[in-house]
Amino acid sequence: MVMTQSMTGFARRSVTTGAIAVTVECRSVNSRFLDLHFRMPDSLRSIETSLRKKASAYCSRGKLEFTIRASDTGDNTTPAIDAERLSALRGALANIADSFPHASQPDQLALLMAPGVLIEREQDAAALQAASLEAAEACLEELRQQRVQEGKKLAAMICQRADRMKEQLNELRDRLPELQDAHRARLMGRFTELDIDADPIRLEEEVVYVLQRADVEEEMDRLDAHLDAIERALASSEPCGRRLDFLMQELNREANTLGSKSTALSTTNTSVDFKVLIEQMREQIQNIE
Repeated sequence: MVMTQSMTGFARRSVTTGAIAVTVECRSVNSRFLDLHFRMPDSLRSIETSLRKKASAYCSRGKLEFTIRASDTGDNTTPAIDAERLSALRGALANIADSFPHASQPDQLALLMAPGVLIEREQDAAALQAASLEAAEACLEELRQQRVQEGKKLAAMICQRADRMKEQLNELRDRLPELQDAHRARLMGRFTELDIDADPIRLEEEVVYVLQRADVEEEMDRLDAHLDAIERALASSEPCGRRLDFLMQELNREANTLGSKSTALSTTNTSVDFKVLIEQMREQIQNIE
């Protein structure tokens, strides 16, 4: 079951098979999509497609940078001498000596350093590739575990702020009748001050209209729904980073509307508090897969 994962992490794993030792490192950072980069010997380029498939099975988002180092600790790392090339080189030097008898002759080390005389023995390609794939999978599993652990911390921080928003919503909902009565009283007081000679029924209709325009119950209900959706997304078995980012936009929209409809300082302050909490959640969500 996939859990909420962070997109940041680092892992390193090594595998030794016979004389072949392979070390794979992977560094993961935030990215809108899955972005894979590999630094490895040319002899391993043929398995890059397999490495990409493995990485895609473990991660759906993030920039992953892989570094693969391979070494051969066996005797087959001892360079061999190309006898045919050395013989041809000696023949060429003999001809030069015949033409220039007084010229100095190169020593043995100089002969060995001539291009093509020393041959590096090739590693066992199949064993090297198998060890690299094994190390890469172990590295990806370690990275996944790190990302899950970090994801738990991020989810806890987001839930904490979502719970705080719910608490403030409930407090505001409890105060709403009192705030509406106060707003109605202020409106009626202004009409009284203006000494408007108007039909009482018409006046009541206008007051109701103004109160309806200032009503924030719908915004509060939507805020509640979005906060519930955040909790469901974090508990889901699917990557939720993009959905959470969308929910932050919706929360911010409702918080702005709540502030614009505010008829009391306490409601305005609540709207500001909401936007602070939303921004704090948004910062954490940028790290979630």
